[in-house]
Amino acid sequence: MDGQARTERLDAARLGAELGERATLVQFSSAFCQPCRATRRTLTEVAGMVEGVAHVEIDAEAHLALVRALDISRTPTVLVLDAEGRIIRRAVGQPRTVDVVAALGQAI
Repeated sequence: MDGQARTERLDAARLGAELGERATLVQFSSAFCQPCRATRRTLTEVAGMVEGVAHVEIDAEAHLALVRALDISRTPTVLVLDAEGRIIRRAVGQPRTVDVVAALGQAI
C-alpha cells in the first residue's frame, strides 16, 4: 500500500461502524466498482487473520461529506487506521494482500 498518512483521526461516529481494537481497514467503495469487490474479499480475509482488526466498508456515494473531508477521489480507496483511529496508510486501487498485511504491521 502506498500513499501518505494523515494525522486526522476517525472514530466510530464518523465512520458509522465500530473501530477494531488494534487496527481498522476502511474501504471506500461504489456500487459498480469491480475492483471494490476484490478489495472487499482481500480486506475481509486479512481482518479475519489478525485478531483485533476490523474491516469497514463505506459506500462513497452515500457518504459524500466524509469522502470530501478525506479527499477520496477514486474507489476503491483503503485507509489503515491504528487503534486510536489515526490514518497510518492510504492506498487507491485494489491492494495486494501482502501490502495490506505490511500496512497493518505499521498500524499495530
